[in-house]
Amino acid sequence: MDAPAPSQEAARVAALDRYAILDTEPEQTFDDLVTLAAYICKTPIAMLSLVDEHRQWFKSRVGVQIRETPKDTSFCAHAIQQEDLFIVPDTLKDPRFKDNPMVLGEPHIRFYTGAPIVNEDGFALGTLCVIDRQPRELDSEQKEALWALSRLALGQMELRQNLQLLKEALNDRTREEHAREQELKRLEEKLVRVLGLKI
Repeated sequence: MDAPAPSQEAARVAALDRYAILDTEPEQTFDDLVTLAAYICKTPIAMLSLVDEHRQWFKSRVGVQIRETPKDTSFCAHAIQQEDLFIVPDTLKDPRFKDNPMVLGEPHIRFYTGAPIVNEDGFALGTLCVIDRQPRELDSEQKEALWALSRLALGQMELRQNLQLLKEALNDRTREEHAREQELKRLEEKLVRVLGLKI
């Protein structure tokens, strides 16, 4: 796997950080997308994986309990460097993965396909991926569906980010209005004390 230039990787991780989604609680909308991916592709395992500097972290997953794995053993770290689907039909026949701990041990990955989740700036933030414990392929309709679900995952991340920004803006406005009200109240009290006015 050719590593991206450090500056490019730093920009990609910074783009991911702006979504403020890492290490957050499960959310039904993301869980639904992962469930659909597993159902459509007929795989026992599916995940929405986000890749930062050191790990891949799973926002949603079906078929496994793990929440994250090191980046250096991550299939998704390879997938985010592709423009197309990243497909490994049989991990034991692929020199990049045949000795991978997730192939030799749990969850015993034999088949992997990941659709990169790419934002409008061209940064691959992670993948929507499907995994099986036996070698296989996806048909063309399943591949198209996985792409569509990865685009929906990005749309949901964008919506989530925009809602958070809106909430922060509203909170800032409320704080500013409260501060103005407090300042007016102080001025009124000062006028009463200095001039003996009745406001």
